[in-house]
Amino acid sequence: MALADTAGVELPDEYTPHTDEEFMGSRQTEYFRRKLLAWKAEIIDESRETIANLRKETESHPDLTDRASTEADRTLELRARDRQRKLVSKIDAALARVEDGSYGFCEETGEPIQLARLDARPIATLSLEAQERHERKERTRL
Repeated sequence: MALADTAGVELPDEYTPHTDEEFMGSRQTEYFRRKLLAWKAEIIDESRETIANLRKETESHPDLTDRASTEADRTLELRARDRQRKLVSKIDAALARVEDGSYGFCEETGEPIQLARLDARPIATLSLEAQERHERKERTRL
């Protein structure tokens, strides 16, 4: 597939991809590239806030209940951050697919992934049908 070249593509603020446009043409590609970059930046900002908050909350609580509550909150927050770290990896992988021109196409079938699915889940790598097949296979393994 061709390398995606979206440099200089201008998009109005209210732009959303349409099915009547070329699938993953320069406008759609740029839209999803920006969407992925904004999502990644938001996650990284949240992570920085979490780290700052955890550093502030290093004081020891004399009350055992308060200490346990604080530790439970920290554990929960760290788990959420770990999930977000994994999400950033998926976003990076999607951005790499944008760059190599494979973004928006199902990894299993090679068919285009529906725009509505990509808009809702920009890191999607499978079409809805392929994802459903994958989930059915997973359920039968259990």
